[in-house]
Amino acid sequence: MFSITVRDHIMIAHSFSGEVFGPAQKLHGATFVVDATFRRPELDNDNIVVDIGLASQELHAICGGLSYRNLDDEPDFLGINTSTEFLAKVIADRLAARIAAGDLGPGAAGLTGLTITLHESHIAWASYERDL
Repeated sequence: MFSITVRDHIMIAHSFSGEVFGPAQKLHGATFVVDATFRRPELDNDNIVVDIGLASQELHAICGGLSYRNLDDEPDFLGINTSTEFLAKVIADRLAARIAAGDLGPGAAGLTGLTITLHESHIAWASYERDL
């Protein structure tokens, strides 16, 4: 299996509901480093996994749509605990939709998997992995 990873980041504010979240129930900010890993069993006709420039561009557009926002105020997230794990899935699903739409070029049609990892810090991160 071949893979490539591109990286971006998001800066958000949010709060959580539920005792399990302790002090994070209060409004707080978070900066996540976002890694998007694209997988395929064989390289395409150009001997690449996917166009890195297009992959970076599309990830950046998705991250830009989340950054500098209080997610508690976003209609898509009303009443939802926007945990790191949840946000990894949101980004993966949005990126998968762009792949399906052809936004990462024709070579992306051979992609079979995508993993999004959100790094909360140098000691904690969460990922969501999905098939394409």
